[in-house]
Amino acid sequence: MIDTNLDNQKGTKQPNLLLITVDQMRFDCLSIMGHPVVETPNLDALASRGILFEHAYSATPSCIPARAAIMTGMGQRSHGRVGYQDKVEWNYAHTIAGELAQAGYHTQCVGKMHVYPARNLCGFHNVVLHDGYLHYNRDKNQTFHDEHYDQVDDYLQWLRRQTDANSDITDLGLDCNASTVARPWHLPEAMHPTNWCVTESLDFLRRRDPGKPFFLWSSFVRPHSPLDPPQCYLDMYKDLEFPDPPIGDWVDESAALNAAKDPTSSFTNLPKRRLDRARAAYYALITHLDDQIGRLINGLQEYGVLNETLILFTSDHGEMMGDHHYFRKSLPYEGSAKIPFIVFDPGETLALLAGSRLDSIVELRDIMPTFLEAAGVQIPFTVEGQSVLPLCRGDQTLWRSYIHGEQAYGEKSHHFLTDGREKFIWYSQTGEEQYFDLVADPSEKINAIGCIDKFERIKEWRERLIHELEGREEGFVNNGEWIAGRPISHILKASQLGE
Repeated sequence: MIDTNLDNQKGTKQPNLLLITVDQMRFDCLSIMGHPVVETPNLDALASRGILFEHAYSATPSCIPARAAIMTGMGQRSHGRVGYQDKVEWNYAHTIAGELAQAGYHTQCVGKMHVYPARNLCGFHNVVLHDGYLHYNRDKNQTFHDEHYDQVDDYLQWLRRQTDANSDITDLGLDCNASTVARPWHLPEAMHPTNWCVTESLDFLRRRDPGKPFFLWSSFVRPHSPLDPPQCYLDMYKDLEFPDPPIGDWVDESAALNAAKDPTSSFTNLPKRRLDRARAAYYALITHLDDQIGRLINGLQEYGVLNETLILFTSDHGEMMGDHHYFRKSLPYEGSAKIPFIVFDPGETLALLAGSRLDSIVELRDIMPTFLEAAGVQIPFTVEGQSVLPLCRGDQTLWRSYIHGEQAYGEKSHHFLTDGREKFIWYSQTGEEQYFDLVADPSEKINAIGCIDKFERIKEWRERLIHELEGREEGFVNNGEWIAGRPISHILKASQLGE
């Protein structure tokens, strides 16, 4: 049974819970992490006063499966989404918002949900929605549940009330996955989706039920493309010199040059001028987000609830942004799969080791059990993640030694294992293997799969992955050996989805 009292199991007042997620932000784009260019003073403050996890990953690094992990606390084998596929209904029995609502929390999401149907509450009392540009719901003739973007997107309706009835999120001419095309936002900054998300989050603080603790998910669409920062933020970066992105010894340079002929390709060797402009806009979006997150934190202070609120900041996945000539996400490399992850307890009520950096490996499915433990709410049996609160108090016993990640991604479909210090990758369609020593080679420039001195380590990782894949419906493993080229699906039939 769920404890529905407004006091947790220790007899203290239940904390408010604020989950801040951004979309497609790299793990290293925090100035506190030593980034040579990007400026994030507000997030740096959260990290310096809270707990910064240095090895956090999105196990399935694309928008939909990442959000399934956040909302359900399950790994991809259980929540069933191992690739990006729209129009698959969300019908999970236990969600983070649903469990907290049953326990007496007032629950609200502002911004991106990326579920189906789009207006599915997934346990929230209310959702103020802006999913950004989703291709499937731009076609009125092929949209199910009558959810064309004209009907479901709250930000668009608001924008049209501020401007005119013909305004659209495509007015700049930028596509949602054109990660290398950038131009400044064309309207007043207050109308940018990032500002809107904070404005609506602050409005929730005004109208929340003061007799209940709250769970607020402020879910930003940026720095996911379109790369459209307000001009003043673009001006901060557009004339700077950026270090060259890492290019591995395993990269096919000629293929990258050929791919440059296709402007939609996520694998391409861009001219430096265009790459630098894209990076400038990407970093500008992050600094813009940082300022707006600072505005949100100030709002918590002004409403008198900051010291009663546990805050967790992360991203659903990263962005390659030119590393190894790749862009966007879905790949197993650090730029795509590794994410920022900060836990901050402003009131210091949970006895966390403030100001710590932890090297334990965490992932998105750990968010739900973390918040449920903080609230004193029983964790459903379906949850496979682990609360990070014991880690934040210095207890590392019974913690995982690695994570298994994957993505159904056509010829680049893959599985990876990592403990934050080493990484093993198997491309399931081609059989290609990669091994990276992340301590000596954090940029993954050297594929050490053939190194004799790494033979035993690689063998160990290979055996771990075979164990992870045994019994999978795709038939990846037979008699202790894996089989490349097996048919893949973005949705697993043997999962909680019941597809």
